[in-house]
Amino acid sequence: MSIHARHTRRTRIWSAAGVALAVCGVIAIVIAARAQQAAPQPPAEAAIPVAVTPSPSSPPPPPSSASASASASASSTTSGTRRIGTPSPTPKHSQTTKGPILARSMPVHLSIPAIGVQSDLKTIGLQPNGEITTPPLARDSHAYWLDVSPTPGQLGPSVILGHVDSARWGPAVFFDLGKLRQRDTIQVTRADRTVAVFHVTHVNEYAKAGFPTMAVYGNTDHAALRLMTCGGRFDYAKHSYESNIVVYAALVSSHHT
Repeated sequence: MSIHARHTRRTRIWSAAGVALAVCGVIAIVIAARAQQAAPQPPAEAAIPVAVTPSPSSPPPPPSSASASASASASSTTSGTRRIGTPSPTPKHSQTTKGPILARSMPVHLSIPAIGVQSDLKTIGLQPNGEITTPPLARDSHAYWLDVSPTPGQLGPSVILGHVDSARWGPAVFFDLGKLRQRDTIQVTRADRTVAVFHVTHVNEYAKAGFPTMAVYGNTDHAALRLMTCGGRFDYAKHSYESNIVVYAALVSSHHT
């Protein structure tokens, strides 16, 4: 399948996506929630994108059928059970790509040195209604790769999500996600023993009511990565956070383990 066909298919699937992400770790005990340490939130200057992707390169070879199947869909909610909305389709994607592109390979480990994250990557998918399945809450908190998104290093936005905290266990795997800044390094080890190296371009906090679905999940001209968790103010009446934190990153290199 050509790059154009792959992106056309991804656009069609993403157009059915929902708006906000439910990876907050719903907190049932309000007293415990009040006692928790507040997670870092990104400042306004973290939302200013910087260029990290290498100069435009020649388009990669046509993807294999396995690679082409990585077209993604996702939706998310403030409660894990309700679809919020449907975005408009994105325009058709250009054939020109920027930076390195890797073949499909399953992600197995996530490393974010700037915030001390070392997590084996588990896989999570969609519910029958098309919403993202909420990761389980546990003492041993993990990050999760969304299995309908491209694998890290493929063309397009690969999505990794995780909880910020919980009343029972406290800070979770992405508690410090809001501390990341432009050009911080993110490394994803893959099943083919390559390490995909990404640099952060910017970090945004979005109100769930106005989550920019296509900006997060839509087509890109490079191998992109999205790290996502909950953030903003905690609504004690609803027992959930009001915002999402999204870290945008781009593939800059790779090496073998």
